[in-house]
Amino acid sequence: MTAGGVLRSSAGRPPGLSVERALLASGASVVIGCDEVGRGAIAGPVGVGVAVLDPGRKRIPTGLRDSKLLPEADRVALAPRVRDWAAASAVGLAGNDEIDGVGISRCLGTAGARAIGGLVALGVGLSGAVVLLDGNWDWLTPGLIAAGLPVLPQVVTRIKADRDCASVSAASVVAKVHRDDLMIERHDDHPVYGWLSNKGYASRHHYAAIDAHGPCDWHRHTWLHALPSVVAVSADET
Repeated sequence: MTAGGVLRSSAGRPPGLSVERALLASGASVVIGCDEVGRGAIAGPVGVGVAVLDPGRKRIPTGLRDSKLLPEADRVALAPRVRDWAAASAVGLAGNDEIDGVGISRCLGTAGARAIGGLVALGVGLSGAVVLLDGNWDWLTPGLIAAGLPVLPQVVTRIKADRDCASVSAASVVAKVHRDDLMIERHDDHPVYGWLSNKGYASRHHYAAIDAHGPCDWHRHTWLHALPSVVAVSADET
């Protein structure tokens, strides 16, 4: 661990449990993997997934990877096995209207607090808990404080934790499939935007549909000034 609670990842390895086990050995009562999805979309919510490591289950689900590295069909097939493997899991969302109102940074924390709240509702205790968060920026703690949680877990960030740490990979898969399902469910209501394939992310077809038909109430209206040429167009971006 470096100063500020930031861990550095090692490249080229599939997700494992060495980081989670080290945190448990250092005194963590429970380790919770955490990752966000939908941050770069122009429609729909941002989501945060959390997955609690079960120390008694040593075998990681076959094929588990960061959700961005998995084809859609593989993610969908893997999600129920991931949920069974984790001691508990949950997904929190912050809607596009909230993003328009207060910005994506605060909404990441809001969605994360809702996900952690989902774990608490399942009986997961936070005293002595450590959240292993993908990236190098702790956007979660401000959301937990704002939500008024009586007990705050320690948050440890790790660059590429979604790639290297099985609990975070699990969280990314659970969150990605959950959010994708929401966008697929709304495709029939708004078929012109192609959410069945782009899941609310920017694409040429998506922008062309907005130009032709205007945005709908599921779009992030404050984001639509961005030009397609400078916005990522991958439907699998998180």
